[in-house]
Amino acid sequence: MRHQVLECFLLISLVIPSLLFISTTYSRSMIEPCKTSDSCPSLLSYLVPYDSKLSEIAYRFQVNVLDILGANSINVPTNTQLDSLENQIVRAKSLIKVPISCPCVDGIRRSLSTAYVVKPVDTLDSISEGFGGLVSDEQIRSVNGIISKKNPLVSGESLVIPLPCICFNNSNNGVVSVYMAYVVQRGESLGDIGREFGMTVSDLEAVNGLEQPLVDPGDILQLPIPACSSANLNWYNESLIVPNGSYALTASNCIKCICGPTHLNLLCLPSRMEASCSHLQCKGSDLFVGDSYVSQTPIGCNITTCLYRGHKGGKIFRSLSNSSYVKCPGSNNNILLIEAGSQHNYADSPMASPSVNPMVPFVTLSPSPSPSSSTYSNPTMGNKQNSDISSDGKLLTGPFVPQKSLSCPKMKIGVEGGDDDDNLGEPCDVDGELVLGEEWGEN
Repeated sequence: MRHQVLECFLLISLVIPSLLFISTTYSRSMIEPCKTSDSCPSLLSYLVPYDSKLSEIAYRFQVNVLDILGANSINVPTNTQLDSLENQIVRAKSLIKVPISCPCVDGIRRSLSTAYVVKPVDTLDSISEGFGGLVSDEQIRSVNGIISKKNPLVSGESLVIPLPCICFNNSNNGVVSVYMAYVVQRGESLGDIGREFGMTVSDLEAVNGLEQPLVDPGDILQLPIPACSSANLNWYNESLIVPNGSYALTASNCIKCICGPTHLNLLCLPSRMEASCSHLQCKGSDLFVGDSYVSQTPIGCNITTCLYRGHKGGKIFRSLSNSSYVKCPGSNNNILLIEAGSQHNYADSPMASPSVNPMVPFVTLSPSPSPSSSTYSNPTMGNKQNSDISSDGKLLTGPFVPQKSLSCPKMKIGVEGGDDDDNLGEPCDVDGELVLGEEWGEN
């Protein structure tokens, strides 16, 4: 399949070079032909060329600051003002991930949604440098119809910046994946890149259609990052794909959905970023979205979890899921339990926020020289009321995550406002289902 893609790329480069944003002279990059009008989530691996405020990087790529924080798994403290985040400085040579949408344009996958306003001192080379080599001067010239590189740029004019991306149906060898464009640096080999991102040379060759394991500085590789998907989670009116080692905000920033780093199950919790977020408690229980309650049984335990189920029109859907397990979670299984009835917060949970994913580079932001003393840390649940659940059970400080998703085709979904008319479907009861050793490693 990917050899066919490479052959198609060579044919296109010979027949219609004006459509290409790939520079065949100075660098190589994978290109994906397409026929549909859909788009997919994609990532850019951006080596920051000079010290830049987070807001400047977001403006450069025309994305949201919060989306960059999520892509790099940088947590936002509770009650933090957005302007204090925007003024955080990303140091030169930091490698960060920038999330973009990858549409089908003129028969190939590429992003043309980024525009750049020319400054008086700009050249095509300096603009290319500002985008970390993700676009070459020749690509900018070709897409914008600049006849000659010698033609001076006009201050104030807007240039389209073509950025590399592919979708491949968000799949790699049957695993849900988001593809990240990576610029090869001087002195790097496929082996170096593979070790950094946890991939083999064969993986990189296959994905990028390389005949030999040779790359040059400036070449752009596509790296498949495993991802979590909501496809099988019975969400209402919403779908989400989150790369491993990242999180995404949804439901008007009220819900934070985390992927990884040790599994590919999507974990959704209250973000605690918006004061207006309410009605996150599951009906008929003392559990909020992301909470799990464990009760012992003669043969194991029952686990009840309050799950996020999507949103629409200001309503946040959630439901209770019940399941039974032969072996219960405990401190020996790296899941922290506390007695029901006590206050807890997600900062204490090992599942609250993923640690740095070894497959994906991570950036630490330097504090800006502003009066704000905010630092990035895990958000807490704040002033959550005590639970009145019987002390016979225990409350997980985050969701219980079986390795196999437990589907529930019929469920009662509580929504914002709490009206019975807003409930969808019938109550779901999967009590008695035994999952033998899937979470706890027993055969």
